[in-house]
Amino acid sequence: MQRLEFLKAAFCGLDGIQKQLLIGSAVAAGGILMHAVYKRGEVKSIPLGEGWWGAGKKPLTEDDHIYSFKVQTSEEEIEDLHERIDRTRYTDPLEDSCFQYGFNSTYLKTVVSYWRQTFDWKKQVGVLNQYPHFKTKIEGLDVHYVHVRPAHRANQKVLPLMLVHGWPGSFYEFYKILPLLTENQDGLVFEVICPSIPGYGYSDAPHKQGFDSLAAARIFLTLMERLGFSQFYLQGGDWGSLITTNMAQMKPLCVKGLHLNMCMARRGFKVMFSLMIGQYLPFLVGLSREDVRRLFPFFEKNVWNILRETGYFHIQATKPDTAGCGPNDSPVGLAAYILEKFSTWTELSNTDLVDGGLERKFSLDDVLTNVMIYWTTGSIVSSMRFYKENFKSNLDKRVDAKMGVFVPTGLAAFPGELMHCPRSWAQTKYRNIYSYTFMPRGGHFAAFEEPQLLANDLVQFVKNVEKV
Repeated sequence: MQRLEFLKAAFCGLDGIQKQLLIGSAVAAGGILMHAVYKRGEVKSIPLGEGWWGAGKKPLTEDDHIYSFKVQTSEEEIEDLHERIDRTRYTDPLEDSCFQYGFNSTYLKTVVSYWRQTFDWKKQVGVLNQYPHFKTKIEGLDVHYVHVRPAHRANQKVLPLMLVHGWPGSFYEFYKILPLLTENQDGLVFEVICPSIPGYGYSDAPHKQGFDSLAAARIFLTLMERLGFSQFYLQGGDWGSLITTNMAQMKPLCVKGLHLNMCMARRGFKVMFSLMIGQYLPFLVGLSREDVRRLFPFFEKNVWNILRETGYFHIQATKPDTAGCGPNDSPVGLAAYILEKFSTWTELSNTDLVDGGLERKFSLDDVLTNVMIYWTTGSIVSSMRFYKENFKSNLDKRVDAKMGVFVPTGLAAFPGELMHCPRSWAQTKYRNIYSYTFMPRGGHFAAFEEPQLLANDLVQFVKNVEKV
């Protein structure tokens, strides 16, 4: 009370000009404070942008209808495949080299023999068509997607969910997880949309330069809007993790939750400091014992291993059309190029096995079906160009790199992933992490390798968000 009287007396003792200055300063300070509070509560987003990726000039109007689509094949297509396989020229592997030099040609002959003699593409086309396929034109491109609705039951909450693949995968990666997500989980079930990234599989390839993850994100947001979804969940790995992250940055009010099985941290002092002392004092930099086990020795696990496994990345980010000539013309070359990733990215130690451990997690029918999606659509080159488009300039200077992600986020850290990202690192980008799970097994192709584990983690994350 005495302080108030003192302040009152001090104010009354001021002359007119001093009183006006004091009142003006108070009003200005209040305005600044109110603006700061407003800005803090404002939903942050990055610009949607715009684009046109079709051939020629953009027309005045664009057909926005949705059309059903079926995967088809023909005797001519299969005969051409067999003729090309029969003309394959192999190189003998080095003695005892296993998969250390890439896909071992001795085992490659085994895979190709199965492909030529046993694999039934017509049957696998039927498997692909077990779920409804559609196409719709967005920004000049026919965008392909699979749309699976759950069976109607009383007392269940149906949530829209988009699953986005990466390279060298496809929408087919999700076929094992689809039945797990479209079945009732304690009153919660998903209506799932699995699109093909433009330039991959049955989606049109862009005709113009510049189609990056931001463009893909905008197209997929348009797709969800066209399907009538104002709010939805997203899940992705590999390129799918960046595309879905961009979607959450562009329209955070539409994205109820973002679940990733791969994420990259922002580089900065926090990461560098944790690398310096994290192995010895992990608790000081927010690392767990499991983080330490997966990260260190850092140069061996996260530098040398990455250098050994990213040669493809550098050539696809610079000269994709050159690198793509061979696998686009030779089915066996394509299979070797793609399937080597399904071996090594599942478990790095598979390089020490004569068969690359390929059939430990996958059937030959499954991995060859993925190869056939690339082969029959001739999309390996356009899929490789996605690297070039995203790395034409410094990725760290893009608008999405400078903006955090504020939607509820769930992260599933699989031990076989190429790089481990601790929760404390992920928080520099993803500001609202609801869940972070150390997965017991599995690698880069989580939905393909461990569909039940991924489905369980995704469902639990959504339950946390929905407060079910």
